[in-house]
Amino acid sequence: MTFKHLQPPGWAPAKGYANGIAARGTQIYIGGQIGWNAQQQFETDDFIAQTQQALRNIAAVLKEAGAGPEHMVRMTWYVIDRVEYNARLKELGGVYREVMGKNFPAMSCVQVAALMEARAKVEIEVTAVLPD
Repeated sequence: MTFKHLQPPGWAPAKGYANGIAARGTQIYIGGQIGWNAQQQFETDDFIAQTQQALRNIAAVLKEAGAGPEHMVRMTWYVIDRVEYNARLKELGGVYREVMGKNFPAMSCVQVAALMEARAKVEIEVTAVLPD
C-alpha cells in the first residue's frame, strides 16, 4: 500500500477515524450517497438503516472503480440530527464495520438543516486512492 496514516507525536489516537492520510495512486471521488437503494427508493426512515444503505452504495461505487473500503482516504458525513448520531454511535459503529470493515479514513461529520432528498437522514461523500 502507498498509504501513510498521519498521527502527530503526542496526539491522542483518533477513535474511528484517522487524523490524516497521505496516499499515492488513482484518485476516486464518490459523490454524496444517501440511504436509498439502486432504484433510488427509500426502504426505511431509520437513521441506522439509511446509513447502512449509504455505506453499501459507497462500497458498490468503490468496487466499480476496482477499489474497496481499504482504499478510502477521506469521508465526509452530513447528518440532519447530531443528537441522534451521537446517541446511536454504538449501532452506527456496528453497521460501519459490517460494510467498511476496520478501515477508518480521515473523517468529518457535519449537521445540516436538510438534505436535498426530503426522506434522507444522512449523506456521505468519499475520496479513495487506488495505489498505482
